[in-house]
Amino acid sequence: MKKSQIVEQAVHLVFLLLGLITVGCVLLITVYLVVSGIPAIREIGLTAFLFGTEWVSTAAEPKYGILPFILTSVYGAAGAILIGVPIGLLAAVYLSKLASPGVKAVMQSAVSLLAGIPSVVYGLVGMLVLVPGIRTLFGVPDGASLLAAILVLAVMILPSTIKLSITALDAVPKEYEDASLALGATPVETYCKVSVPAAKSGIAAAVVLGVGRAIGEAMAVMMVAGNVPNMPDSLFQSVRFLTTAVSSELAYAGGLQRQALFSIALVLFLFIMLINAALNFFLKREKE
Repeated sequence: MKKSQIVEQAVHLVFLLLGLITVGCVLLITVYLVVSGIPAIREIGLTAFLFGTEWVSTAAEPKYGILPFILTSVYGAAGAILIGVPIGLLAAVYLSKLASPGVKAVMQSAVSLLAGIPSVVYGLVGMLVLVPGIRTLFGVPDGASLLAAILVLAVMILPSTIKLSITALDAVPKEYEDASLALGATPVETYCKVSVPAAKSGIAAAVVLGVGRAIGEAMAVMMVAGNVPNMPDSLFQSVRFLTTAVSSELAYAGGLQRQALFSIALVLFLFIMLINAALNFFLKREKE
């Protein structure tokens, strides 16, 4: 056997091993969450756990209803996507197709810097600037609210949305755009009606990553959302997300309360898996 073939097989085995390790980690996390989360759901009751509207885990008669956390996470992620994705997509179209090389280099460096900022810094800026601004602008008693969390999350998903969308747009064959321009379309029409649809799979991947970031964020939203287990009846309501429910109580929880927190983590994990599976299903269906 030639030396090059031996090296190729060795590299193939290394890649296979790394892939198996990745899959194994996912399976290990899944099994651990299921084993740790099912007992509390069995004791509390699936309906009472998922659709209960009260979370008072430290009361004499505790209640473990996580519907407020689920709705808050859904509203927060949806709001962040509705705000962040259009801004990120338009910025990506500009940087990929319209910006000069100098402007593109500066802006991409700024986007990369934005991606590297720790979430606690986003939360700190939101707590010191955004929360007082909402309180003053809208005349509410407390600016720590669902609206503040949505705005912070929208900013946090911008870097990944912009970077992945730029990569997808740059990969669109130039012949597509040349053909559109040759038929009389303007550059803006070409980029919006030809380039963006051609790059929709990459843009969808950016949206999926943004959804995962918005749903999985804990520290920043804990600092700006108020961290109170209320039903999200208003944008100005202080709320608690699924992630912050776990992180805020796990340090001192014990017994059924601790098991219930693992159940919340299991629900969050399944929720993200369901969103990814649904988006992948629709993308594959559209390709077919």
